[in-house]
Amino acid sequence: MSRPRLHPDLPPELGVRTTADGAQFCVYAGHAGSVEVCLFERLPDGTEVERRVPLTQRAHGAWFDTVPGVGVGQRYGLRVGGEWSPNESLLHNSAKLLLDPYARAIEGEVELDPALYGHHVLPDLRGDRSVRDERDSAPHMPRCVIVDDEFDWGTDKPPRHSLTETLIYEVHVKNATMRHPGVPEHLRGTYAGLAHPAFVEHLLGLGVTAVELLPVHSFTHEPELVVRGLTNHWGYNTLGFFAPHAAYASVADPQGVLDEFKTMVRDLHSAGIEVLLDVVYNHTAEQHRDGMTLSWRGLDQRAYYRLDGRGADIDVTGCGNTLDLTHPVVARLVLDSLRYWVQECHIDGFRFDLAVALARGRDDGYDRDHSFHVALRTDPVLSRVKLVAEPWDLGIHGWRTGQFPPPFSEWNDRFRDTARTFWLRDLAAASSGSTGHGVRELATRVAGSADMFDRSDRGTIASINFVTAHDGFTLADLTTYDVKHNGVNGEGGNDGTNDNRSWNHGVEGRGADAGVWVARRRSMRNLLGTLLVSSGVPMLAGGDEFGRGQRGNNNPYSQDNEISWNDWDLEPWQLDLLATTAHLTALRRDHPVLRQRSFFTGRQVDANGSTDLAWFGGDGGPMESRFDRADTVVVQALFDGAWLGHRSLLLTFNGGLWPAGASLPEAPGVTAYELLWNSTDERPVAVTGRVSAGETVTVGEASMRIWRAL
Repeated sequence: MSRPRLHPDLPPELGVRTTADGAQFCVYAGHAGSVEVCLFERLPDGTEVERRVPLTQRAHGAWFDTVPGVGVGQRYGLRVGGEWSPNESLLHNSAKLLLDPYARAIEGEVELDPALYGHHVLPDLRGDRSVRDERDSAPHMPRCVIVDDEFDWGTDKPPRHSLTETLIYEVHVKNATMRHPGVPEHLRGTYAGLAHPAFVEHLLGLGVTAVELLPVHSFTHEPELVVRGLTNHWGYNTLGFFAPHAAYASVADPQGVLDEFKTMVRDLHSAGIEVLLDVVYNHTAEQHRDGMTLSWRGLDQRAYYRLDGRGADIDVTGCGNTLDLTHPVVARLVLDSLRYWVQECHIDGFRFDLAVALARGRDDGYDRDHSFHVALRTDPVLSRVKLVAEPWDLGIHGWRTGQFPPPFSEWNDRFRDTARTFWLRDLAAASSGSTGHGVRELATRVAGSADMFDRSDRGTIASINFVTAHDGFTLADLTTYDVKHNGVNGEGGNDGTNDNRSWNHGVEGRGADAGVWVARRRSMRNLLGTLLVSSGVPMLAGGDEFGRGQRGNNNPYSQDNEISWNDWDLEPWQLDLLATTAHLTALRRDHPVLRQRSFFTGRQVDANGSTDLAWFGGDGGPMESRFDRADTVVVQALFDGAWLGHRSLLLTFNGGLWPAGASLPEAPGVTAYELLWNSTDERPVAVTGRVSAGETVTVGEASMRIWRAL
């Protein structure tokens, strides 16, 4: 039911609210001459009838009215009339059915057709923007649907894990279970499948505390993909910011789609797993102004998008348009959407795609104190959930890692690049007789990246550490391919990054002998080990725990097939890797010294002279000037937890191609070490006996060890 208007001089809440008499509609169209609600009814013979109802009230650019007899289940859309002047960014066209930006359910799909364009285009989609097109787009558009927000949440409570305890698992709803034998076939690739006990058991076995879902806001496919017979599989092409993507549900009914999404959240919460959403508020599916007219462009191009002086889109997203969060209507849209997902759907946090684009001011520069940031940081609802930024966009000066304000955490691409360089590119170079980069960068990342995040008391939890994500090579492909193999994407190999920092270990692709595969698997374990012992918040890309591959495709955004779907028919080496990943996450969980919020400083923490973090070389002596020597490949880090009542841990890294001796450091309060993990082992083994401090051990080539100090 609708809440009463807070003030008679203000428009009601945007969107649709049911009332005792019908439904109250409110939409922003600041420069329009008319707005109509289009009500769709299906007749017994299957034909559809459209009834248009003008919205007669207007205030502050919002059009609103109550339509009698309308309730839950009603299919509807909008039509907006007014001036057509493309050079002035006035693109009103009542022949085009528009989606309500606040719709909480969307039924059907966008069917590519020239009629979807506000300006006249030919069947090949070439056209003349100056000519308004009069063809009706309704036959090719999805419908908004009024749904009931009531849901039985039972005793649901957010798990509210501290970021110091968090292990994020980035996962695509469909990829996760599309081929999972433990999930019933009719639930595979769905919200219900993701929350099925068979998959939840897998998450819990890994120690996952939060899933980060690739976009689940309703989305559609770019015309150029449709023409090539492909789809936007990842979902970074938003059609509705309030509606869950219907194709990910096991049911077709719009109310059932929303309820299934909420059930997924409730069931994951009951297992102690938080749900984070990867959200795309930087652009929409309408692309540039020569693109389709689906919603925002037809309502008010001037308000919703960043435009230059000639009315052309300012594109810092690479997707044709950029939403303008300096406009209060757009900022409100985003904030209302975020609050909806938290309050009505119990979401625990968000990862903001191309987050720099959301905080560009009117001068197009990034503003750390942008009004959107201020709003998030002060909002009583949104400031209490996890906020993660992808700290870059494609605009000028778009790389901003480390520059977001608290309480944001940020994807740490420097961690990714450093781990790959140390364990892959430097080793590849060494195999050709070249030297590496030394170990300073690795040491900085393992210690929490204080060089980027030690401001405003952000602490180590500001850094989301990762070695792989949905975008780029998988863990297995990093060790199998030197170059991308993206031909099936239909872009001539021009898509996807060329800066992979991968190493095929001498043979490109999967056709390698057993010795090469031994080295590849060790590299995978090294990368996982580095990720899971480093200070910060680890993020694991779904499927990397068992070495899934994508046939060398580092940008399978358009591959809704077995290239992307996780294959759960695991080979013995994959089961070994899965056991290794679970072992490493358990070590992290059981040793708080790896999960400290404060940065290590190297300061003395005990009267015996021990420091919170000490770095040693292979000879057991202090690193000092050896960090930057290109021939330094062995480094050891002693994390002292004793002063906080925790176990201390020693990490030993050998980034060289040959076995190396390592003298275990003699440090205050430490007499011996116990080996907890050795990356040369295919499977984790039981804790070994003691090794005295000062004793020299042999560390295998290109490997790492984790020791417990005694």
